Amino acid sequence: MGDMTHKMLIESDYEDDGFIITDDTNESNFILIVNAILSGTARLNVLLPTATILSFSIFTPILTNDGKCDTLNRYLMGIFLVISSISCVFFIFTDSFRTATGRLYYGIATFSGIWTFNGGRKKPCVPSDYKLRWSDLFHACLSLVAFLAFAASNIDIIECYYKPMPRKVTNIVPLVVGFVISVLFVVFPSRRRGIGYPFLLQRDALYVRS
Repeated sequence: MGDMTHKMLIESDYEDDGFIITDDTNESNFILIVNAILSGTARLNVLLPTATILSFSIFTPILTNDGKCDTLNRYLMGIFLVISSISCVFFIFTDSFRTATGRLYYGIATFSGIWTFNGGRKKPCVPSDYKLRWSDLFHACLSLVAFLAFAASNIDIIECYYKPMPRKVTNIVPLVVGFVISVLFVVFPSRRRGIGYPFLLQRDALYVRS
């Protein structure tokens, strides 16, 4: 009797085709949403390259003389801001691909495909997938505005260029702009896998290359 009851309990956990019946649909949907949010958030490091931000944090106090700028300091800092902005835009246009051997190659997106940094000798299997698109220009604008908002919130930049402005304006406006840009980048993520791309998320189904 005991063996029969035990057998009935085991069989009740299976469907007719032999698979365990589980009611985890809601849990699976919840996990998918959480993964999508976390994946999009992790990609924000592509929006502002770490090297650019680190260089900005190091050289800004030096070039602005800790906010006590003269004419030369303003010119030098302005040139550095232009260079940093160009680097942010440049990283947005970088991409990568793997060869049949698994080797990773980086390049920059062009209208004809991807031009690799080794002189363009290596090509992906489908070069058309790596062409420059309008979405790249959109993400480049987001990256540029995000960096300028970040730079505008720096105390040395504030003291150097627009000290007379009210403190509330210089504190709140860059934060609001940065938040809006971050949300847009999460909602409309880039499919580029360029320099700084988190490759641990490369298999994310929501960001497969179209």
